[in-house]
Amino acid sequence: MKILMSAYSCEPGKGSERGVGWNVVREVAKYHEVWVLTRPDESREAIEAELARNPVPNLHFVYFNTSFLANLWRLNQNGAMQIHYYLWQIQAYFVARRLHIEIGFDAAQHVTFVKYSNPCFLSLLPIPLVWGPVGGGESAPKAFWRDFSIKAKIYEILRDLTRFVGELDPFVHVTAKRSAVVRATTEETAIRLRKMGVSNVQIEPAIGIALAEIDHLARYKMPESPVRFFSIGRLLHWKGFHLGLQAFAASKLTDAEYWILGDGPERLRLQAQAEKLGIAGQVKFWGELSREETLAKLQDCHVLVHPSLHDSGGLVCMEAMAAGRPVICLDLGGPGAQVTSETGFKIAAINPEQAVNDLSKAMITLAQDSNLRIKIGLAGQKHIREVCSWEAKGENLAFIYEQIKTGKAKVKQAVA
Repeated sequence: MKILMSAYSCEPGKGSERGVGWNVVREVAKYHEVWVLTRPDESREAIEAELARNPVPNLHFVYFNTSFLANLWRLNQNGAMQIHYYLWQIQAYFVARRLHIEIGFDAAQHVTFVKYSNPCFLSLLPIPLVWGPVGGGESAPKAFWRDFSIKAKIYEILRDLTRFVGELDPFVHVTAKRSAVVRATTEETAIRLRKMGVSNVQIEPAIGIALAEIDHLARYKMPESPVRFFSIGRLLHWKGFHLGLQAFAASKLTDAEYWILGDGPERLRLQAQAEKLGIAGQVKFWGELSREETLAKLQDCHVLVHPSLHDSGGLVCMEAMAAGRPVICLDLGGPGAQVTSETGFKIAAINPEQAVNDLSKAMITLAQDSNLRIKIGLAGQKHIREVCSWEAKGENLAFIYEQIKTGKAKVKQAVA
């Protein structure tokens, strides 16, 4: 089949949105011929260098940028980036329409940005659209806001307002209603899509991990004592690391350690919290590390603690499971969708006291039972390999396209 893919962010060897864009288009190109709409200024050099090293014959890139406010994305401000993205999506429609006349696509897919409250104007083409996976519908439960700073609360309010405005956009509703297949990264996002009139939403995490990296991480052996908990990510208020510190203090595991890998605006606050809780001697803040350094530290750790309050993805959970490490997370967003009862502990997020108490109990259980850590770790490795690899995701998308082609998917054709 001839597939058109919209990937605003797309770059090999990267994580987050750029990694999602690259890995999805590369995997689909193993099964179909793929044309990718993306930007030249962010990733063209990296894409062409990778394709020179590892050619993908079925993969074609069409680079363009908006002629109006073309450099707005360079301001590195979320609002400016979102405006640029919206304008780029409009232009993508006109580029795609010309290409469709020339090539005759069988289907299209929106890949990045992974955001449900922004439209995809490819839905206006007279071909089926796979929208997503899209996320962004997750929210920190209101009971947890009381621990946020004033600045953090303003961030959450503005985030809610942005989504509310997006949900009023008629083109978002057009995208939702005209998509042949709608995929959401989390149940929270799926709920918001259903409220916009989408009757059938598939839950599918946007992120994945390559089989080669799974094989590499699978070689990590579980270290000896002391038991070491770890958290990885930018130190932001909504990542919930403050809950992890409280739970570690409550566990009273005096022989254990807690490593925090990453940096961000909450670092000083978290360090002060560790001092106040009396656990500063057991907590190590490593600061910002490269990906290679981070994965090297993972070898020395036993259990991932990821108490994020609204996370559409959560690649670190996949990496930890691939390395055979149990995961303790809140039953929210992407981590709640990825982690199963066999691969870790999913903690309900009713209020901070309950969450901290249950996180602490999970820490104690895993700290005291090395056999359980190994059992859960092996289950995590199996789950990641079978369900969460990029290769598995590519195979799944190929199946969806075949369903569209044979008419087994409920396709809603757009008007030309």
